[in-house]
Amino acid sequence: MTVDVTELAGAARMSGTTRTSGTARPKGPRPVGGAGHRADDAVRRAELAAFLRSRRERITPEQVGLPRGSRRRTPGLRREEVAHLGAVGVTWYTWLEQGRDIHVSPQVLDAVARALQLDRAERSHLFALAGAVDPLPGKECTGVPRALRDILDGLEPYPAVVQNSRFDILAYNAPYGQLLCDLDALPDEDRNCMWLAFTHPGWRASLVDREATVRTMTAKFRASMAEHIAEPGWKALVARLTEASPEFRALWAEHEVERATSAVKVFRHPVVGVLQLTGTNLWTGPNPGPKVLTYTPVDDTSRVRLTELAELARKRPGARPEAAGADAPSA
Repeated sequence: MTVDVTELAGAARMSGTTRTSGTARPKGPRPVGGAGHRADDAVRRAELAAFLRSRRERITPEQVGLPRGSRRRTPGLRREEVAHLGAVGVTWYTWLEQGRDIHVSPQVLDAVARALQLDRAERSHLFALAGAVDPLPGKECTGVPRALRDILDGLEPYPAVVQNSRFDILAYNAPYGQLLCDLDALPDEDRNCMWLAFTHPGWRASLVDREATVRTMTAKFRASMAEHIAEPGWKALVARLTEASPEFRALWAEHEVERATSAVKVFRHPVVGVLQLTGTNLWTGPNPGPKVLTYTPVDDTSRVRLTELAELARKRPGARPEAAGADAPSA
């Protein structure tokens, strides 16, 4: 839901409180910490405003799936575009970028961080400048740099995808987008390999040894979750899978764990046929988290069929101008 300051203000006048970004504050003077304290706050707000502007101006409309248009003069995104992407009020976000003295809730900061595709260091910096405690301090970076998407493009005809440790699909090239199902046709919240392996008919049919594959995936997912056990996003995915899939419930109850390894995987594509591919993980940071997963052919038959798959992906009706996949969600 989009929250706008102007809407909240009217409700606040009736209830005797002032609200900004959904957080209530009683009327009356603020606690006074002295002139020095107020000056420090002003400096911090100015630094926060400058930081937000710099992050907004570095993101091109194309990176977030927006049209550039012929009359754009602002470098990067407009303020209203960031507000729309983060589902926050335009007025509120404008005030934040102007360095105004408004209260900032952690939930809204999280939404802004995702809209601006901040990495972990930038996210920590944002919360520090805002004087707020990050509710998800270990949150994965969901933004995929343009350079990394170019690398995915360059790997064609080999399927390649950027995933985080929760199996969220963050970006992908055209062959991967058609390898197991039509990823472009899925809503953002469904672009997760765990969810698709247990619930999507096309994805399930593409896995030749599906039972062994989902068992291994579940064990890897549980091993990764040990470092994120209290994070809402991880718990929400487990709850969603538990409700939707009896098979997942049974496997999850076994408490098996397994670390990520490279292995040969066999896929059955409805057009090009069976593909034997080696999956290789390339970590994008110093710690296991976001990674590039690339599939290379085991034999000449699979090599030829990968070329056919890439050609099908390029000629697919409604295919995107860019070969690289769209940014995935945030879960």
